Amino acid sequence: MPKQKTNRAAAKRFKRTANGGFKSANAYTSHRFHGKTKKQRRQLRGTSMMDKTNIKTYKKLLPHL
Repeated sequence: MPKQKTNRAAAKRFKRTANGGFKSANAYTSHRFHGKTKKQRRQLRGTSMMDKTNIKTYKKLLPHL
């Protein structure tokens, strides 16, 4: 049986939380802020939690995280 390897691309983008979820940076934050409202820009700061429907997939990609 081969060793399970962590997907390095996913490991650079997602962090596991203490309760087993994943968090990541928000999309739409690199440029074109002039088309967004102040509220949108404020809410895009920081990180957001991954949806529960994707957690099973990412646990397979990140077995050792």
